[in-house]
Amino acid sequence: MEVMITKGDKNKARLKRHLRVRKKIQGTAERPRLNVYRSSKHIYAQLIDDVAGVTIASASTIDKELSSEISNGGNVESARKVGELVAKRAQEKGVKGIVFDRGGYLYHGRIQALADAAREAGLEF
Repeated sequence: MEVMITKGDKNKARLKRHLRVRKKIQGTAERPRLNVYRSSKHIYAQLIDDVAGVTIASASTIDKELSSEISNGGNVESARKVGELVAKRAQEKGVKGIVFDRGGYLYHGRIQALADAAREAGLEF
């Protein structure tokens, strides 16, 4: 018998993976957590200090800076630009080292492109 996996089941599995990883990863003021959320149309990245409970910097494909450059927010090229932008904003706040939180997504495609671009732009993780 073949079992169909629906979109809801896939998201439940992703959330389970995300919670499992979040038990071990925590962002601090010195090394904030780079959290990534991916939807079908956009990608979002936040630098979070979990100790203080604040977002230090963020970037997404719906930012005014990127919306003029990006025609489609759901592709690898736009994820790369978001990674560069979040790294630039982090360095403006004086953040160099981070902890990467892939949000339960596979480290592939858009998630990998965002992480690689952030590394190339100067973030260390």
